[in-house]
Amino acid sequence: MRQPLRYPWLEVDVDDPSAPAIAVRVDVPETRAEVPAHRHRKGQLVFALGGGVTCHVPSGLWMVPPHCGVWIPGDMEHSNVATANARIFFVYIEPGAADLPDRCCTLSISPLLRELIIELSDSVQDDEARDGLLIRTLLSELPRMPVQRLHLPISSEPRLRRIAEALAQVPADRSTLAEWANRVALSESSLARLVVKETGLSFGRWRQQLHLIVAIRELASGASVQQVSGDLGYGSVTAFITMFKKALGKPPAKYLGSIAQNGGSAFVA
Repeated sequence: MRQPLRYPWLEVDVDDPSAPAIAVRVDVPETRAEVPAHRHRKGQLVFALGGGVTCHVPSGLWMVPPHCGVWIPGDMEHSNVATANARIFFVYIEPGAADLPDRCCTLSISPLLRELIIELSDSVQDDEARDGLLIRTLLSELPRMPVQRLHLPISSEPRLRRIAEALAQVPADRSTLAEWANRVALSESSLARLVVKETGLSFGRWRQQLHLIVAIRELASGASVQQVSGDLGYGSVTAFITMFKKALGKPPAKYLGSIAQNGGSAFVA
């Protein structure tokens, strides 16, 4: 069950043009929380210090595991779903204040940038004067972060979006390509070509990418490998670990450990 995400900083105008950067912190309660679709003038970095966040934008599904962030350009509609007990930071960047991509992307978060974000959020929440040097350092460091590819491409094509939404709701659904094609009134070959055209991935690889995103999100929030394996419909824990290791080069525990140790340098290719 998802609860609306409650902000502790209602008095803060995140689109304040006089502030080059604003950082705020949100602690999620023991149930999942959601920010419905919205947009704002400033660009936004969604950073998770603990737990995980999934960002939905028109072109795809983006995962924010611990020690990583998702950059969302200004005026782009988006929604966020956070795992239970997540510690989230939203950093709002004035357009043109930093050399950042004009598209949604996943960024590594270095230890230095992590501390800058935490310090800036504490300053805002305590209603203290913003430290100009802190903001300038953050805006200089952020564009240097490596770009990852931890996302599920989703197009506006209605039949493909219908499949994506269904799989996101029930990731354990193991329906074949032929069965999905029948549901959306296409031939199997036509659906196969459509998925490749719209996402650049085969149907099997596209669904696996969704499984990886869900797995990392759930593991980051404290779920066991056995629980995640079952939730994704794998016949055994071994089969799930094999898939995970083949895709990411490491089993789940080592992968998450490498993200924490290296400041988010691991990625889904």
